[in-house]
Amino acid sequence: MTMPALMQVAAYRELGDARDVLTVRQIEAPDPGPGEVRIRVRMSGINPSDWRARRTGRPWAGAEWSIPHSDGSGTIDAVGEGVSESRLGERVWIWNGAWNRSHGTASQFLCLPQRQAVLIPDHVSDEFAAGIGIPYMTAWHCLHVDGPLSGRTVLVTGGAGAVGNAAIQLAKYEGAFVVTTVSSPEKARIAQNAGADVVIDYRNAADLAAEITAASPYGGVDLVVEVALGANIDCTARVLNPRGTVVAYAPEPEPPCLPTQRLLFLQASVRFMLVYTISEPEQDAAVTGIVDALSDCSLEQLPTTVFGMTDIVAAHEAVEAGTIGKVLVDPWK
Repeated sequence: MTMPALMQVAAYRELGDARDVLTVRQIEAPDPGPGEVRIRVRMSGINPSDWRARRTGRPWAGAEWSIPHSDGSGTIDAVGEGVSESRLGERVWIWNGAWNRSHGTASQFLCLPQRQAVLIPDHVSDEFAAGIGIPYMTAWHCLHVDGPLSGRTVLVTGGAGAVGNAAIQLAKYEGAFVVTTVSSPEKARIAQNAGADVVIDYRNAADLAAEITAASPYGGVDLVVEVALGANIDCTARVLNPRGTVVAYAPEPEPPCLPTQRLLFLQASVRFMLVYTISEPEQDAAVTGIVDALSDCSLEQLPTTVFGMTDIVAAHEAVEAGTIGKVLVDPWK
C-alpha cells in the first residue's frame, strides 16, 4: 500500500469548548523512528480525560497543534529501526497515545513506541479494542493494589461506565464476588451483562449501605473501585471490611471530606490511581493481565457509538455530556 503524503487529523491549538477549538485538518503523514511502529488507525477511542485536556489542560510544549485521544486500534503498516518486520500487519490496540506527546489517535496514522501497540486476539473487534487502553489499564491497577482477588468482595461504583465495566469483568475473571451500583435500569442491564453478581440502583435504595452489606457473601466489602470518592465515602465507610481498601481513579469538582474516625478504626486504606503516571513495570503488568483476560474469555463490549472524523465536535460533546457506553471516531470518515 502506498503511503499518502498527507493525512487527516482532528486537532486543537487553543483550549476551550469543542466547537470553538477542534478542527479537522491535513498534515504530513509520519514515519516511525527507532523503536517505533506506525499504525494505520482504524478506530480512535475518546475518554473523559480527552475532553478535560482539551478544555482545561494544556497542549504539549513545543507543539503548534495537539491531536487528542490516547486509545485506539489499527494495523501496523511500517516499523522503525530495531523493530522486527514480523510485526507488519498486526492488528493492535493502543494505550497512552497522547500522553506527553502532541500526536494522539485522532489521526489516520500514528507513530509510537512499539510496546504501546499490543496485539489484538482474532476474536476481538477493532471497536472493542479501541476502548481497552485507559479504562482497562485503570481498572486493572485499581483491582491489584492489595493482593489476589479470588474469594474477596469488590464493590464497583458506576458499573456501567468504561472503567467500572472493565473492573467488573476483570474482577470476575480473577474470581472475585462483585457488587456494583448504577443509576438507571439501562445501566443496570449493562452491568449485569458485564457479569456483576449483584447490581443495585442506588437511586431506589432505601439504605444503600445495608443493601451492599447484605449482598456480600462475606458480610462486607474488601475493595472498592471508586468513581466518586466524595459523594460515596460515607456509604463506603459503612460497608468496608476492616483493613479494606478504596481506590479512587476519577477527579471531582470539590475536595472530598473523609470520615476519618470511621476509616481510622477500620485501618482502611484510601488510595488514588492515575493511569498516566504509573511506572513502566506497572504498565507492563497491566498489559499482561489484560492480554490474559482477552485471550481466555470473551469480554463484553459496552454500547458503542461511532462518529466520523468530520463529526469530531459532536463526538467530544457526546462524551462530555455523559453518553452511556463508548464513543469512538473513525478517522477515515
